[in-house]
Amino acid sequence: MFYKDDRLAIFIDGANLYASAKALGFDIDYKLLRQEFDRRGKLMRAYYYTALMEGEDYSPIRPLVDWLHYNGYCVVTKPAKEYTDTLGRRKVKGNMDIELTIDAMQLAPRLDHAVLFSGDGDFRPLIEALQRQGVRVSVVSTIRSQPPMIADDLRRQADNFIELDALRDIVGRPPRESVGGGGGSASSEG
Repeated sequence: MFYKDDRLAIFIDGANLYASAKALGFDIDYKLLRQEFDRRGKLMRAYYYTALMEGEDYSPIRPLVDWLHYNGYCVVTKPAKEYTDTLGRRKVKGNMDIELTIDAMQLAPRLDHAVLFSGDGDFRPLIEALQRQGVRVSVVSTIRSQPPMIADDLRRQADNFIELDALRDIVGRPPRESVGGGGGSASSEG
């Protein structure tokens, strides 16, 4: 599905990829991930999207975001919104779907192949729009977790589905044993 002369871009829904890898029991090594897709074609851009909590002295994801930024990723962040749900529980919302969609649509005329690291079914219309512009779309997520981390209609819309678990030996490493889910490594979103 990948051709050496393909102009390629990867779009990583950070929270979704982190949750998928965690469900499979490993962390993502983002240096190896970039190298792998650089090898599969002409990697034009590698985007990483995540929301950040503002006002906290320390965010466990900040070291990862900084590392990605300095190692060739286009990091797109926005402040997470904190709210209280109807049951009085503190919740955090940080959806990056619009930012990812806009970047993918703007880059589409200069791409042959887009790789989306997300299982979020909300991206199905994006995949369809990219395909109408002649861009092949691969989706990376997992059906091997319980429950599966990919929406069935997203998987069906994509030109190619890549099982994240099949990439474990290429872009994965054992999860780190740290409080907060990653504590400063470049290997997790947590």
